[in-house]
Amino acid sequence: MTSKQPVAVLGGGSFGTALANLVAANGQQVLLWMRDPAQAEAIRTSGRNPRYLTDVDLRTGITATTDLNMVLRASTLVFVALPSVALRAVLAPCSSMLSGKMLVSTTKGIETDSFLLMSQILEQVAPQARIGVLSGPNLAREIADHALTATVVASEHEALCRAVQQVLHGETFRVYASRDRFGVELGGALKNVYAIMAGMAAALGMGENTKSMLITRALAEMTRFAVKMGANPLTFLGLSGVGDLIVTCSSPKSRNYQVGYALGQGVALEQAVEQLGEVAEGVNTLRALQHKAADLDVYMPLVNGLYAVLFENYPLQKVIGGLMSGEPKTDIDFISPDLFAG
Repeated sequence: MTSKQPVAVLGGGSFGTALANLVAANGQQVLLWMRDPAQAEAIRTSGRNPRYLTDVDLRTGITATTDLNMVLRASTLVFVALPSVALRAVLAPCSSMLSGKMLVSTTKGIETDSFLLMSQILEQVAPQARIGVLSGPNLAREIADHALTATVVASEHEALCRAVQQVLHGETFRVYASRDRFGVELGGALKNVYAIMAGMAAALGMGENTKSMLITRALAEMTRFAVKMGANPLTFLGLSGVGDLIVTCSSPKSRNYQVGYALGQGVALEQAVEQLGEVAEGVNTLRALQHKAADLDVYMPLVNGLYAVLFENYPLQKVIGGLMSGEPKTDIDFISPDLFAG
């Protein structure tokens, strides 16, 4: 990538829009790709996204377009901000054009049938590309409003990490680097499930002690699963683990939290998702995670309980009550109990 080359952002949703504005604020030209011609035209004529972050003025360096081939020909650094269900379908037909590109997934989701993370799908679609992920406590609304924010770019390719830091790092946005791509991405995907439960708990008026218990047990649970999958548990103590979990489970700006809050108010799941008007990745991730945890025999009472709440009409209060009797004896249970002996 050169400074004269435009940066590509694929996806005209909230995060893609906020990310494009952030890159453009750092003096880079941005090609923002989306499917909808009317949405692209509205951005070109009004300088605002008519569907997402509608009150945010977009930088003049952003060009909205529906011409994916043109975007990929022009750019080496490509941020992929597509919904998990659309990522493969959008990029597979362009596989030959992705060779040598730097592809950075920003989507915090898991493919339901295969249990592949988004960067793993990118590897399948574009085996000759350099792959990375961007994840952390990064609410699109706050990025767009210039709130102080930090994130993690993770890749085994140092040049990719440097390129991402170059185009994103600024006065209000700090970018840290990591080599644990799998752990960083897994943390970002798993936390969406627990945000749904946190939203439900808030709607039901549960206390601060209960919310704190849910967040910390969620961290232990997702780390337990990640260790079983081969991730580094220390990654989950950073921005992409506990940092992302805290913001997603405590902020009404979180899409998954909003879905959970609506569910806690008695709204049906389909209606709650429809009301949101955006993709809440946690619902799809929950389905995949519940089945994978069963296959691996990983103890995940919150995941199993939320699955029962959403799909089997089980009361959330009973799930939380079960934490008081069914948890392991150690607090952080991927640490050997022998350390506490004697």
